[in-house]
Amino acid sequence: MSADATSGEESPTEVDEEVAAEVADDADALLSTLPHYYRGEVSQANNTQSRIDQTTNWAITLLAALLSIAFSSADMPAYLLLVGIAILGIFLVYEIRRYRYFDLHRARVRFFEENVFANALDPTGVEHSEWREELGRDLRYPRFKVSVRETLSRRVKRIYGLLFAVLGVAWLAKIALFSGIEWTEAARVPGVPGVVVVACLGTFYLGLVVIALWPTGRDAKGEIHGEQLGEWKTDRE
Repeated sequence: MSADATSGEESPTEVDEEVAAEVADDADALLSTLPHYYRGEVSQANNTQSRIDQTTNWAITLLAALLSIAFSSADMPAYLLLVGIAILGIFLVYEIRRYRYFDLHRARVRFFEENVFANALDPTGVEHSEWREELGRDLRYPRFKVSVRETLSRRVKRIYGLLFAVLGVAWLAKIALFSGIEWTEAARVPGVPGVVVVACLGTFYLGLVVIALWPTGRDAKGEIHGEQLGEWKTDRE
């Protein structure tokens, strides 16, 4: 028999459970705790958003640098821009993972707002009758709220589609207008004929269009998708 059991004292685990249970059952203690949790989730969402912005900024900086180098001289090979497309793809992979972490915290913030703050301002009932249990389960066993496919589609549609398009147009201009040689020769990569390069690049861009426009349901929770405008502060004359 343990010393705690012999002396009648509660174990640290039991004490921790009782402290948490007391907070849950005490409305004043719970209301004083929830704002700290909310600020923590907002801070996490802001931090992950900053990491996404850093990745995007690096991608744009890379694009500008490659364009400057590729068009600085007619002797610069066009495949430098293809290297840029490959590196943009690497940035996109990093950003997909970072966006999923951002969406995890963003979804919790929205879940908290719609079930706590909204009901506090207009007490007509919560959106989820067991919101505390749902939030507690998600804190114990966190899961991403958005799939890789949806994240890829979103980032391509909103950011990377334009960046890839700029590089693609620049590559076409380089081989057709600024190389001074036949386009099939300007498009070739060492060891790969120009026609094959054009076909592969065309397939790649077709895939980007399909990814961006692929019809799929939205898994992301609590986002503004713009389907319907809401009324807000109607002007009075």
